[in-house]
Order: sequence, then structure tokens, then C-alpha cells
Amino acid sequence: MVQQLPTLIYPDSDGQPMADNTKQFRWIVVIKENLELLFAANPDVFVAGDLLWYPVEGDNKTRQAPDAMVVFGRPKGDRGSYKQWEEDNIPPQVVFEILSPGNRLKGMAHKLKFYERYGVEEYYIYDPDNPEIIGWQRSGEYLEIIDEMNGWVSPRLGISFHPTSDNLEIFSPSGERFLTYVELAQLMEQERQRAEQERQRADEALAQLEQERQRYQALEALLRERGIAPEQL
Repeated sequence: MVQQLPTLIYPDSDGQPMADNTKQFRWIVVIKENLELLFAANPDVFVAGDLLWYPVEGDNKTRQAPDAMVVFGRPKGDRGSYKQWEEDNIPPQVVFEILSPGNRLKGMAHKLKFYERYGVEEYYIYDPDNPEIIGWQRSGEYLEIIDEMNGWVSPRLGISFHPTSDNLEIFSPSGERFLTYVELAQLMEQERQRAEQERQRADEALAQLEQERQRYQALEALLRERGIAPEQL
């Protein structure tokens, strides 16, 4: 009798927190959510934050959970983890990591080797406390550092990076700056108010037209009472 091997479990969590502090968490959300918006109309771009990626079937120890990752060629949808062999063997092409006091460069160097080995095309690290952004781009089998990140345009994403002395600004291909959740909500409220004002103006214009129509009808009726045909005037 052949003994059946136990089913290998690929946990959906590595037991590590998503972020160590509010600043790191805010940047993870900003990058992930703005990337979601950027590719919202493309059903074959999958964007995730803090999702475990298993690149090798049969190996549940080899894994990473990028703070944000983008996969071209895979459909949107919920996943407990990203098992590459179930995703047409397509690795994430772009990954982001946000540094925190508990997640420093040594760990990032380890992740660099992982991303290099398993097919990532672009790898970006942002340190909001410094602030500094570092990027790598694939060249053959290796990820090579990008010499100048100021004004760099991601080949895959089309977004551009503009670090300042105390912040990082990221712009979409159409020139819109990546916004925080609060800024996005405020912008939506402004658009809602603008649309409401336009609707009110349209309603007022229609009401004015209706008043003009009623005045014309009243004048027409008065002329006919006096034996005058308006169409002959």
C-alpha cells in the first residue's frame, strides 16, 4: 500500500507585522493604493500589499511578502498568497519595500538576492526617515542599481520618482501626484461638490427656460384673445 504524503501547507501569513510604525504603513498604503488606481481599468494587472509570494512549488519556506508588488499578466482578485506555479509561473515584475527602524538595509540586501533570483524586474526601497529612495533594474540575470533616481521613470509602471530633501513625490504617467488616502478622499469630495454645483446650475437653467416658456405661452394666449395671430407677427 502506497503511503500518501501529507498535503503541503503554504501559510497566508508569516507572523510578521505589515508595518512597524505609522509612517511606514502610510507609505505602503500610498504606493499600493495609487498603483491600484493607476491600473484599475486593466483587468490583467494584479497589485497587492504585504502578500506572501511563494515562487517554488513544493517549498513553503522560500517566500517573501513585498510591501507592494505589481504583476502584469495576472487577473485581479483576492488571494491568500501568491503561489507562482498557480499564476502561469509569472513572478511579480515590480516590488517595493519601505524601510522602518526594525527593517534595515541588511534585511533589504537579503530581499535583493531573493528578488534577483526569482525574476523581479524592478526593485525599489524607500526610507521615509532619511528620506532616500534606491532602485534596481534587471539586466540579464542580475538586478543592477539605478544610478540616478531623481526623475527616474519606471519602465514597467510608467511612474516617475522625484525625491526632495524631506519627502518623495511619485507621479503617474499622466502627471498626477500619488496622493494619500485622506488627499484622495478630499479630492473625491471636491469633485462631488463640483458635480453638485454643476447639477444645480443645470437645474436653474432649466427652471429659467421653463419660466420663459410659460411667459411666451401667456403672451401668445393674450394675443389670441385680442384677435392677433402670433405667427403673423
